[in-house]
Parts: sequence; C-alpha cells; structure tokens
Amino acid sequence: MDAVVKTRHGAVRGRVTDGVAAFKGIPYAAPPFGPARFGPPAPPAPWTGIRDAHVFGPTAPQWHYPQPFDQLLPNPLIPGEDCLNLNVWTPEPGPAGLPVMVWIHGGAFANGSGAVPTYDGSRFARDGVMCVTLNYRLGVEGFAQLAGAPPNRGLLDQVAALEWVRDNAAAFGGDPDRVTIFGESAGAMSVTSLLAMPRAHGLFHRAIAQSGAGHHAVSPATAEKVAAMLAARLGVAATREAMAGLPPARVLEAQMAVSTEARLDRDPERWGEVALNNLPWEPVVDGDVLPRRPVEAVAAGSAAGVELLIGSNTDEQRLFLVPTGMVDRVTEEQLHIAAAGYGLGAGALATYRASRPAATPGDLLAAVVTDWTFRIPALRLAEAHGAAGGASHVYEFAWASPRFEGRLGACHYLEVGFVFDRVGPERALTGTEPPQGLAAAMHGSWTAFARTGDPGWPAYDVERRTTMTFDERCRVVEDPRPDERRLWEGIR
Repeated sequence: MDAVVKTRHGAVRGRVTDGVAAFKGIPYAAPPFGPARFGPPAPPAPWTGIRDAHVFGPTAPQWHYPQPFDQLLPNPLIPGEDCLNLNVWTPEPGPAGLPVMVWIHGGAFANGSGAVPTYDGSRFARDGVMCVTLNYRLGVEGFAQLAGAPPNRGLLDQVAALEWVRDNAAAFGGDPDRVTIFGESAGAMSVTSLLAMPRAHGLFHRAIAQSGAGHHAVSPATAEKVAAMLAARLGVAATREAMAGLPPARVLEAQMAVSTEARLDRDPERWGEVALNNLPWEPVVDGDVLPRRPVEAVAAGSAAGVELLIGSNTDEQRLFLVPTGMVDRVTEEQLHIAAAGYGLGAGALATYRASRPAATPGDLLAAVVTDWTFRIPALRLAEAHGAAGGASHVYEFAWASPRFEGRLGACHYLEVGFVFDRVGPERALTGTEPPQGLAAAMHGSWTAFARTGDPGWPAYDVERRTTMTFDERCRVVEDPRPDERRLWEGIR
C-alpha cells in the first residue's frame, strides 16, 4: 500500500509495510554540482504531481571502503548528482506530534549514507518515533578548505536537512519542536559540531553522540595544508573555481591518495591535528560556520537547553587493528612511542597493563587509542555540558563480538545495529546470534530519550560519573576504570 504526503516542495509517495510508511530519496537541497559545486546548499527545485519515494536516492561521491572493511561495513553506492536527499520512516500517516530522530551517518567524513541497511528506521517508527536519515557531502566535496568556497559544506548540508525537518516534520506526523539528532563516529562528531554552530541553533532539542565527541576538528592552518597537498596532486590551485572544473572521480582519486599518505606519514609538522586523528577531511574551526572547537563551545554554553546522551564502546580501536592483523604486529617500542605521542607519561602503560595482565602490545595500543579518540572526549563533553548547566547521560557499550575468535571485543560501530534494533544486517561484526535483548534495551533507551530526555539512568556528574553499561546484562556503573581515566587529566 502507498501513502502520499505533501511537503513544502511537492508531494511524495511512500510505501506502507506493517503499519510503517517509508519515504526514500526525498531531496532536501539541490544537486551540489555544476555551478553549485563547492557552494552552500541551495533549496531543491519544487515539483508538480506526486514524486515516487520508493527507493533510496543517490549517495554522495565516495569510494568503497578498503579491504577488509568493505566486507565488514555495508556501504551501498548509488550513482547520481541529486545526492542531498533524506529518508523518512513514520507510523502510517495519522498520528501527530511524534518525537523526531534525525540520524547522521559515520564513515570518517569520507564514506557512508542514509541508505545503509542497518539505518532502516522502521523499528523507531514501529515504536512511535518519526526517523530521518540523510546524506551530506563528504571528503573534498564537503570539507576541503578551498578559497572562494564556504567552509564545512558537509555541516551546512546537515543544517539544510534539519531545516527541511523543521518545515516538513508535521506533514509526516512529527513534532518539529521535539527533534533529537543522533549519529555515530563522524556522525557523532557532526552532532557535536552542530551543538557549536549558531546556524543550527533551535533546529534540534536533544542530541545523541555515539563514539565521537567534540575534540576532533582541525584548525584553518591544518585544513589549508591538506588542501594544498590535494591541489598539488591535481595540478591546480586550491580554489573553488579550479576544483569545480575537475571530474568528481579524479578528485576522489586524489582524495584517497592524500588520505593514504596521511595514514602512513603521521608527521605532525606536515599534518597538524591529522597526524593523531587520521581524519584529513573533517570539520574545520573556521570562526564562522564552526566558531570554536565543539567541546569549548559547549563549555561556553552553546548547547544550553539541549539534553545530551553520549558514550563509546569498550574496545573501539580493535575494529581497525584486528581484521587487518595489525594488532599482532605492534611492538613494545611502537607502543611506547604511540603512548608518548598521545601525551601519556612513562608510567601510564603500567596502569593499562594492571587490568590486562595478558595483553600484547597491540592490545594495549588498542586500549590507549580507544581512550584518546573516543572515551575521554565523550567524558570531556559531558563534563563541559555539565559545567555549563546542562544535563548529560553517559553510556558504555561493552558487549564483545564473537567474530575473529572473540578478538574484536566491543569494537567501533558494533552498537549501531543494536540502537536501530536491526542486528541482522551486521552479522559480519556481530556473528549469527547477537543478543536480541540487548538490542531491545539500547533501542528502548534511545527511544525513551527522544520522548522524554531520560534514557533510564541518572545524569552524569563529576562526583559519581554514573555510566550505563550495555551488555547482555545491562548495569549502572559509577566511574568505570577510574585509574585509566585519571591518566588523561590535563591532556587536550
């Protein structure tokens, strides 16, 4: 059965299945190509008649994930220029005033889309929530710092999508005054960037950041260095005019080459912040679109009135070390050099070893990088929001995957299928029998937070540091691994 909804730009026809209406590939902005390339998002052209919204629209220009991640992370690529589109799942049109959840995908600001099967929002709609997933410009198209082009175009796309939600949610049964943004990895970094952006103020009311917080944004100087390297590879100037004349495929090739060089080089003199976080295409603190580093903006009150849910996974970095075999190639010397590069003192590794007596150097490196990249930034953001008078709830996802002989642990991205209550599409990471009870618990907490601002456990404060641990047996823990947490005090 089909359902028709009239949006501000024209009517769309979705498909109803088991009481859930799905509308896919709705444009929220014009195609960002031709004269519009590397420009700000512009409104889509209105249409007459009824536009079919039965299939996902084009995805932003990108390459497949490299091996072995192409076998672990689903990432459909759909050709076409009309890539600034979104998807809506809502109870069969009829209810009104529903909470709205807007998902911002991850992928290191270089991959991903709202069409990933795990991001199917039908389970949220089943539970009385309007769910939206969106695409935004990635890599060079979305984040390269180019003269004559607005900075942070990918973030501006996200703002345009949220403006579409504000203007159209009610037509799908949603309440534009009850919007929760949520995202994972680069999507979570986008969420925290939106907390810091004046242009996004008032477009959402709650926010969930999964495995990504407010520390990882680059300075203009670093962004300009990376853009200069890109331009040199392409043989053009680092300007909007010069880059817009190049085929997207050629730009993607140069983008991949620069990304690979950044991953292998890691020289802070050349790469600045990218030498540590390995994200050459990420938000830049330009002073306008993104006025300050997000964690600093939140500490100054930019997220006043917004309730936060934030957390990380126990073994995030193992996704990047175990499937590649790198975890077994790390030497003791490399471990010490890396720990020093992240700012840890000479005795810090002994603290990590104390709770992991059988750990290899690769295991310890995974724990250190997990903390620096994910766990500690999440806690810092909760602390910053609390200091500014806001409320945050903190979680840790601890369920260990049985894949790779159990060595993946509770790795990066593993929790996403549980949040969407769709663990089936993620069997490459979860194995064949993921605990459905854990999916029900996480999905239920996210839904409750979108409805009420309370996911089901006490808010975080620096005295008790209350944290919900999601595992086969979910439990509330006060200040998990405090000795390791204290090692990072005063760092960044």
